[in-house]
Amino acid sequence: MKNSFRFLIAIAVVFLAAGLIIFQGRDKGRVKHAVTSSSEEVATPNDSLDVKSQNLPILTDLGRGTCKACKMMLPILQELQKEYEGKAVIKIIDIRYDPKPAREYNIRLIPTQIFFDAKGKEIYRHEGFMDKASIEQKLEEIGVK
Repeated sequence: MKNSFRFLIAIAVVFLAAGLIIFQGRDKGRVKHAVTSSSEEVATPNDSLDVKSQNLPILTDLGRGTCKACKMMLPILQELQKEYEGKAVIKIIDIRYDPKPAREYNIRLIPTQIFFDAKGKEIYRHEGFMDKASIEQKLEEIGVK
């Protein structure tokens, strides 16, 4: 009885390990659009947190393309990218493909919007869906005209 139990445990461990290997390799070869800082430009994960070099206020949205609130916010954020070009930077980070910012900024809930001043200092943080009017109001509060 002990030998058959050990055998079943060994089989389960092998299947679990195989599943983890397959799961980790499933995104290899795909083009990943992890971060966008304008509607047409795709930034690399290394500059996803580069909030100080722009000399403009920055709104960074961290989410996943699969949650309902994230899907609702994407067109709003893309519209704001166009409207605020040259006045503020609107970054959209999909943490499925770039999880590092989520860890570095202690993201607990998605989507999370973080507003930075032109010097890169975090001014305000919001968790969950944020409508366009609220985003515009907060951008105005941090000096974006």
